[in-house]
Amino acid sequence: MFAQVVSGSITSFPTGNKGLEIVTSRYSADDVTADVYPAGHEQAGQRIHTWSENDVKEGLKYPASIYTLWSESERNAIGIYTVEIDNTNFKNQEWYINTDQTYTFDADAGTVTAAYGTATAKKHADTTWTQAQIDDASLVGQAPDGADTNTVRLEGLKTILIRTVKAQAEGILNETDWYITRKAEKSTAIPSAITTHRDAVRTKQASMCTAITNASDTPALETLYTYTEQEDGSVTRPLGVLPTL
Repeated sequence: MFAQVVSGSITSFPTGNKGLEIVTSRYSADDVTADVYPAGHEQAGQRIHTWSENDVKEGLKYPASIYTLWSESERNAIGIYTVEIDNTNFKNQEWYINTDQTYTFDADAGTVTAAYGTATAKKHADTTWTQAQIDDASLVGQAPDGADTNTVRLEGLKTILIRTVKAQAEGILNETDWYITRKAEKSTAIPSAITTHRDAVRTKQASMCTAITNASDTPALETLYTYTEQEDGSVTRPLGVLPTL
């Protein structure tokens, strides 16, 4: 990604896949005033040209190859800089809402930097309707019929994550449901290993949901889901995983 700097300010972001024109001068108001046919001409007082104030008067055109063949210093000499990305404040988008990037030109360092502001943690708990929102005429039709201050307006991460864990557990149990069906229809005994496995899935699902529920905030949820390498070389996370056959 590139940025064009003119008189110390970032003016555009060239794509790097086509040539560009560096403007050296623009038409002024005086140029417009003077651009008329003189007295005695059949069109006296009318404009000669169609350009307007601030339109390009003179410029230097450069091919797209400046982005691949020129050195950084050569591009800098004509006001083109490679944008350096500062990810210091960028956080995992699963848990946070990042800001848009802010672009800054540092004349002393000769750099253009794109940096993020402070990220906002996504809501870990459900957001409910307030009475003011329910009564707000401008929000008519948004609150469901019969909504009160206990009705969920926006689901938080906890609700979403718990629903996901339950769905995953259901999917794992579905793989061995046929043993249950066979038992019901044919009285064929369910192998003890299958019974043990299904019990383990339910137990682990319950403990995972409890851990999610007890997380105090979004960073705590992120910690539960963050994998780290252990001394024995294994990679685990505090939340653990559902058992599989």
